[in-house]
Amino acid sequence: MSVSIKPLEDRIVVKPLEAEQTTASGLVIPDTAKEKPQEGEVVAVGEGRWDDEGEKRIPLDVKVGDVVLYSKYGGTEVKYGGEELLILSGRDVLAIVQK
Repeated sequence: MSVSIKPLEDRIVVKPLEAEQTTASGLVIPDTAKEKPQEGEVVAVGEGRWDDEGEKRIPLDVKVGDVVLYSKYGGTEVKYGGEELLILSGRDVLAIVQK
């Protein structure tokens, strides 16, 4: 997926992954009862924020293509090019999922 959004500073653009549609016993979960997803794929990364002296950038720990876990209510939801995306601060990312 190619995104023409360039996040600023320590911001990250994430495409949320779909939540599980059925339970382990096979029950289908309706859209109204689904939990908000907390996992997504990184599609764009900013250059990092400036240090306290304003002399050098502090790079982010994530890169494009990483699957991350993020804060449940963190970030800003945007719709761009027909895609639902989430713009997060680097501090809203909790972990990188290792597969």
